[in-house]
Amino acid sequence: MVNDVLARELIDMTDEDRRLQPGAFGADFAAQLAYRRVTVRNGDRLAEILDEHGWPTAELVGPEAARRAWLVAQHADRQLHLQRRALTLMTEAVRAGRGDAAQLAMLHDRLLVNEGRPQIYGTQIAGVVDGAPVPWPCEDPDRMDDRRARVGLDPFAVHVARHAPASPGTPAP
Repeated sequence: MVNDVLARELIDMTDEDRRLQPGAFGADFAAQLAYRRVTVRNGDRLAEILDEHGWPTAELVGPEAARRAWLVAQHADRQLHLQRRALTLMTEAVRAGRGDAAQLAMLHDRLLVNEGRPQIYGTQIAGVVDGAPVPWPCEDPDRMDDRRARVGLDPFAVHVARHAPASPGTPAP
């Protein structure tokens, strides 16, 4: 049975994140701090949710709220302990057939980049050079598209053509 209250909370949390995100990458330091406060507060709340429920799967909160839980973890860049925990719980959910492998791949890449290590799937964009998105360093880039295909992600060239960032420094989801 879907926990509608928890689902609504996850959706509301990420609605605020999305509303403030554009200001996070500009020159307005107040907007950057507002976004940072929201992502940290959301991360703290996700940690409580994980304590109480484990990973919020689609069975627990519905597919959209499950995606929003992933988004909270994805944007918890200043809470690597939370990203690591979410990665572990999402990995278990994916192995049990109750999670999204593509979301797991994106969180895995995000955590690796945040730890200063090469990503695996090329989902995290470092910036734009000559109008083309450039990923952060990636392990074995010649086989990246094979790894992307295994988790249900489009080839890198298709992805960047469809989702090119608006400006340098704009991160992938």
